Amino acid sequence: MTENVSALHAPSLRTLPWTVRPGARRWRCAPAPAAVREFHASLPDYSPTPLTELPGLARELSVGRVFVKDESHRLGLPAFKALGAAWAVHRVLAERAANGARPGPVTLVTATDGNHGRAVARTARLRGQRAHVFVPQGVHPQAVAAIAAEEATVTEVPGPYDEAVRLAAEAAAGPDAVLVQDTAWPGYEQVPGWIVEGYSTLCAEIDEQLADGGVAGPDLVAVPVGVGSLAQAVVTHYRSRPSGPAPALLAVEPEAAACVLESLALGEPVGVTTGDTTMAGLNCGTPSSLAWPYLDGGLDAAVAVTDAESARAARDSAALGVSSGPCGAAALAGVRAVLTGAGSDDRRAALGLGPSSVLVLLSTEGPAANPHSPTAP
Repeated sequence: MTENVSALHAPSLRTLPWTVRPGARRWRCAPAPAAVREFHASLPDYSPTPLTELPGLARELSVGRVFVKDESHRLGLPAFKALGAAWAVHRVLAERAANGARPGPVTLVTATDGNHGRAVARTARLRGQRAHVFVPQGVHPQAVAAIAAEEATVTEVPGPYDEAVRLAAEAAAGPDAVLVQDTAWPGYEQVPGWIVEGYSTLCAEIDEQLADGGVAGPDLVAVPVGVGSLAQAVVTHYRSRPSGPAPALLAVEPEAAACVLESLALGEPVGVTTGDTTMAGLNCGTPSSLAWPYLDGGLDAAVAVTDAESARAARDSAALGVSSGPCGAAALAGVRAVLTGAGSDDRRAALGLGPSSVLVLLSTEGPAANPHSPTAP
């Protein structure tokens, strides 16, 4: 069931851009390797991020309980991206050593809307490597400065994210450079796969934190989506269990860059022309080729939200004690769009939600990660 996905191209109609896909909870895949969590736990500045319960949101959304996974402080950075960058760089350097690469620093190259590039740059600095980060048009100067402060070379690209990715791939062609990109395409999937594996630690923490509170598991997980790598990790975690109840998985994107929603509605991966959005980290026009089979198989639904809805969610989250940037607040904006308003009873039924359901919202960044945030200092 799709509610007028063409509304993506005519926002003034404001029919909810949403699609739901029966059968996703029966889809299965292999789990992430256990070594990922062990690696993160060995890092000196590792600790699980909070899983905060917000009863007021549960009442507003007419569900049993709402928890927010707060990624505003992760491994010294204001976003979850450090999990993927740290694991991927660890694997890259180990593979190079095993393959007899000549010793000495390597340049880790990437393109970014902000958080991933800063995470790669920070990891490179801590590991004694170099970093070269390509930044597309529209990224806030403060985000660019934060990447440069990690001692990375920064190249600003007068074009969109996909163009920055292309230029980064070209720059990484030399023998002493490696592309560490969090989106995949045919022929480039190993490193993005390691990045996705790195994100699995976030999901493992949620399991442990819910269990510590006597909660068996979530009934719905809402995840902000750019190219789909975090969503792939979430699908992998919850669809790799051989039996037992599986939660509904909801992808949330900006209306200005809803490539996953559009692809799910059409049944094949497609690129979209992106517009301006304060949700800069989600401003991606093409799903990752590695992520797509997981998104297509395991996502129950997708919804697109406006910048105004994300801004309201960020303000409300801050008032409840959770600091979210526009991308992180997208999860709350998405569940509000789906679970309230005209047609919400049908959407709840499609997702199998009732008055006792448990929701987990992934708040993927703090306000300092995105200077567009209305709650940023």
